[in-house]
Amino acid sequence: MRGVRAASRDVILVHGLWVPRLVMTPLGAMLARAGLRIHLFGYRGRKASLAMHAERLIAFARKRAPQGAHFVGHSLGGLVVLEALAPETDLALDCTVLLGTPARGCLAGRRLARSDWGRWFLGASESLWHEGRVARWTRAEPLGVVAGTRVLGLGRVFGPLHGANDGVVRVDETTVEGMRDRLVLPVGHSEMLVSPRVAHAVQLFLKHGRFDADAA
Repeated sequence: MRGVRAASRDVILVHGLWVPRLVMTPLGAMLARAGLRIHLFGYRGRKASLAMHAERLIAFARKRAPQGAHFVGHSLGGLVVLEALAPETDLALDCTVLLGTPARGCLAGRRLARSDWGRWFLGASESLWHEGRVARWTRAEPLGVVAGTRVLGLGRVFGPLHGANDGVVRVDETTVEGMRDRLVLPVGHSEMLVSPRVAHAVQLFLKHGRFDADAA
């Protein structure tokens, strides 16, 4: 399969907003048990622009996995991954998986931004949650998306999230044009990082380029 090199074992994990890179440790540990080599990328989500985070991620990838790597991003981390990989056509890449990433904006984020303190909490990320964003994947390497349907997250504090959602991000907000596969699981937004079922799905996609190994 083009874009998938079986020899690659490196996986770069990218966390979401307001949390340190260590939150990716449980997912990383589960993937490591499958023989994958894990690298945790950290950034300060509200302190700098998406472009700056992406630039740092590219430099990190070139240093830690110069021969190529898989990328897995959770929530805002998925947007960082998309931003980093879209223009970097020469960056060695295998498979990419986004977990609960609001690729098309985020209703919960827009509601939070209605207040001054909410905009302060969102910081430089505030514009990323606007309605009407469109995410596209134009690379040949496969992109997979995992979305959750367990309403377990702080997003509902600001009002009901219409349609299937993980408590923060709605399923339809995770759509990326050009994605190869999407898997919808009964998990909450942060629960994705500790769920063995999600880890298994990620492992399958990194190996086969699909969440259903039989369809690969």
